[in-house]
Amino acid sequence: MSTAATSLSAEAAANLPRHVAVIMDGNGRWAKARHLPRVEGHRRGADSVREIIRTAGDVGIKYLTLYAFSAENWNRPKDEVDALMKYLVHYLKSETKDLNKNNVRLEVIGQIHRLPDNVQEQIAKSVAALAKNNGLTLILALSYGSRIEIVEAVRAIAEKVKSGKLESADINEKIISENLWTRNVPDPDLLIRTSGEMRVSNFLLWQISYAELVITPTLWPDFRKAQFFAALEEYAKRNRRFGGI
Repeated sequence: MSTAATSLSAEAAANLPRHVAVIMDGNGRWAKARHLPRVEGHRRGADSVREIIRTAGDVGIKYLTLYAFSAENWNRPKDEVDALMKYLVHYLKSETKDLNKNNVRLEVIGQIHRLPDNVQEQIAKSVAALAKNNGLTLILALSYGSRIEIVEAVRAIAEKVKSGKLESADINEKIISENLWTRNVPDPDLLIRTSGEMRVSNFLLWQISYAELVITPTLWPDFRKAQFFAALEEYAKRNRRFGGI
């Protein structure tokens, strides 16, 4: 996949995905290759986040979901997790003004209750500050795991059946989707994974059923506008048949 693009072709501009989801992978490897602490990779990765959000909004993409912190990431060393949480608060505080200026709305999905109180407080402030915007909707997946999301959806549906609000025979794909954390956004059209890994890592398993996948060897801290445009160009070439001919 070429990474030299600095502008979108007419074909790609006319065939933009409505919703792009990104597995931002490779921060640790980027830092290790440069003999830097892992947290420095996360700091540099935040620069990529900033550029991709701006680029997505500029070209007209409506939804951008970033896999920022997985449920499995809690198993990382405590000092790294603490640094990530501290940096998350700093990022939200420092970026909310710029996000507002660029008409970005913010949503957060995942087990938010597991995040430290100060992180939850800052998320609530940033979400509220950006709530009236109607440009790009940025969805941050924090303490997120798709299997957990599906389990919680099943529990919620089971409670509705138990209380008589829903008949088991009426459970269908729409009902399940309406009980997921992503109930307010359309399913992704394009899933990008950086760092060359060929897996989806418990990310939006239900929602990406028909998403186009683009895997790039570029590590996330090096993934910028040109690499994002290259992924959009690749998407525009795909023939999305959704099981048809």
